[in-house]
Amino acid sequence: MISFDQETCSDLEAGLAREWLETDGLGGFASSTLAGINTRRYHGLLVAATQPPVGRRVLLSRLEERVRYGAEQTPLSANLYPGTVQPDGYRHLREFRLDPWPVMTYEHDAWRLEKAVFMPHERPATVVRYTLESAPGPVWLTLRPLFACRDYHHLARSSAAFDTMLHQSRDSFTLQPWDMESRVTVHHVGGELWPDGLWYYNFFYPREAERGLDSTEDLYSPGEIAFLLSPGESIHLIASTDPELEPEPERWAEEERARREQVAARASATDPTARQLSRAADQFVVRRTVKEHDLQSLMAGYPWFTDWGRDAMIACSGLAGIPGWREQVRVILRTWAAYLRNGLLPNTFDDSGHGAAYNTVDASLWFVHVVHNLAQAGKDLESAATMYDAVLEIIDAYRHGTDHDIGMDEDGLVRAGSAETQLTWMDAKFGDEVFTPRHGKAVEINALWYNALRTGQYLAERLDTAERAQELGALADLTRKSFREKFWCAERGWCYDCLTENGPDASLRPNQLIAVSLPHTVVTRGQAGSLFRAVTEHLLTPYGLRTLAPGEPDYRGQYEGDQYARDSAYHQGTVWPWLFGPYLHSYFWLNGVGTNSRRYARGLLEPLLDHLRTAGLGSISEVFDGDSPHHPRGCIAQAWSVCQALGVWVQYHLGEA
Repeated sequence: MISFDQETCSDLEAGLAREWLETDGLGGFASSTLAGINTRRYHGLLVAATQPPVGRRVLLSRLEERVRYGAEQTPLSANLYPGTVQPDGYRHLREFRLDPWPVMTYEHDAWRLEKAVFMPHERPATVVRYTLESAPGPVWLTLRPLFACRDYHHLARSSAAFDTMLHQSRDSFTLQPWDMESRVTVHHVGGELWPDGLWYYNFFYPREAERGLDSTEDLYSPGEIAFLLSPGESIHLIASTDPELEPEPERWAEEERARREQVAARASATDPTARQLSRAADQFVVRRTVKEHDLQSLMAGYPWFTDWGRDAMIACSGLAGIPGWREQVRVILRTWAAYLRNGLLPNTFDDSGHGAAYNTVDASLWFVHVVHNLAQAGKDLESAATMYDAVLEIIDAYRHGTDHDIGMDEDGLVRAGSAETQLTWMDAKFGDEVFTPRHGKAVEINALWYNALRTGQYLAERLDTAERAQELGALADLTRKSFREKFWCAERGWCYDCLTENGPDASLRPNQLIAVSLPHTVVTRGQAGSLFRAVTEHLLTPYGLRTLAPGEPDYRGQYEGDQYARDSAYHQGTVWPWLFGPYLHSYFWLNGVGTNSRRYARGLLEPLLDHLRTAGLGSISEVFDGDSPHHPRGCIAQAWSVCQALGVWVQYHLGEA
């Protein structure tokens, strides 16, 4: 269990650096800092997916909280305003723990109060529970809800639209300033609402200022809610998008605790690291309705990403090796297979839920890799058979040519993209400026292509005709021959990153590890050992792999600043934790799985696992700075970071795959 004592809790800087996350399985979430101060536009107690899993709105931003005992009033909440903190309730925070959701204990003189926040699975609601653990007698708890009711990418300003309350009853009220997607209902059983309709101005979000974005917001409060709490008593405040939802917080908590225990046990019955990573992976799983069927997808990251095809498939490639996760992976594959078009999986869905962009060359190839993992690691030919038609569609589309200039040349290698498109995972672009132009024949794309052909051959041998299997096998042989001839840079001892119309790019990047780490390895063992040594020497850090070697001219060691500065560094040296997956798969392929190699892998992952306590609590960040001390950056919880770490930890540390 992740927990912090009074020393950390009362340290404002430490509290602001650590963020907690709750998710609802619909795409919605709740998130803030350990200090209870919102530092991002994305923080809020109810950030609801109004068109699951997209259409997210920050509805209930936060609660102002005060305890009154006798004549003394003590704040529990805290806010940042330009140049000041007001109030300073974090000073009374004595303990924070994930048990299994955020639980905060406050204490002042005679009383001690516990606050817990959780989201019940697949219900659009947040529950905040307060329990008076000890006090000489009853205390008053006053809560002032503060609302934004806006798109989660934007910020709110005061508006007369908030002045009308749709409905108020004894135990609840509903607020709808704009359309139905801005509607929120608050249940406050046992508490009395005292309406006053006030605006609070200029809440300051420092993480937004660091990103060069607007960073102040106005929030609306319809009034204060007063509860009289006796020692040992609990009360609940529930915020939901569904005005018809009947609140059952105690039952929801019991069900959710049991469900999260089952999720943890998917990875291990006893290992705390595997169990925590499994719970973190579950936060990305969301419902997505496909042709009137409720299936599931994977969010790429919180707080701002939706479900992305490439990210989902790379994450699933880590999960597919874990027995307890395989059924979940099967359902996710079914979801994405339903969106297959011209052999391509979507890169992204838009926030409105009405469209998809297919600008990715690797998502479909990672899909085939996940099918392979299910077929072999899970000995699950039956599931692979249901995906065989999709695998063939992908292979045929790449072989004969499809959208975005994706297609196979006569040498058996796949080319993709143009100067105007960014189709690989290194896709950062600002305006018309492309920071990592990799159109042509990218190294990992062709490694994945070779792996896809061998997977198709394997499945055809068992599910199709010998003729089809022989055809795919011969094509794979050609691809392997051309890859070894054209991608190997003997002068440097590693693979070219991309073969372009202007010649090969010999920049040292981690993409070539894919050529070693996949089940069907396209390079020779000698080449694999040479490139692995180069990657280890120049790209390996305690938190993942740099995307470019420090000695290269375009290297950027800090991922910070405005959007241009961050985009220009995104794949030019910035460290990505998900690359530990390919790195360790390559390491074990080269060194074997034994006592010493397992010990090395555990030691390698230790700093990343310690990171579970330092940024997005219980999860793994999207990226880190390329330069030491490698500060965490980007999203506080990233699916492929978590799932790749979980996959290699279970497979090589626990040996359960």
